[in-house]
Amino acid sequence: MKDWLTIIGGNVVVIINAIALVIIVIGTIEAFFRSIGALLNRSETSHQLRDGYLRYAHWLITGLSFQLAADIIETAITPTWDEIGRLGVVALIRTFLNFFLERDLAEAKQ
Repeated sequence: MKDWLTIIGGNVVVIINAIALVIIVIGTIEAFFRSIGALLNRSETSHQLRDGYLRYAHWLITGLSFQLAADIIETAITPTWDEIGRLGVVALIRTFLNFFLERDLAEAKQ
């Protein structure tokens, strides 16, 4: 039973990481084209750039959340002290990134 959970969990981790990758890549491509469009369009450039940044922040927060979920599942499958320590550091870094991105989003909405 444990072997099956390890196999299934490993595949789920790969799938969730792939989803996170797709989310971040799509957000990055969208942000790139929005930035180029805003720079080429001289009217309201700062407003368009800020809106593009806010959308990109949403994409990044979503992607980071998926990656954290994959890390949690991976650690649940193979709970070594090294894996738990790495998960703690990664979770801390991603939590800080999410905190600052969310703060920037809240400030921009005001």
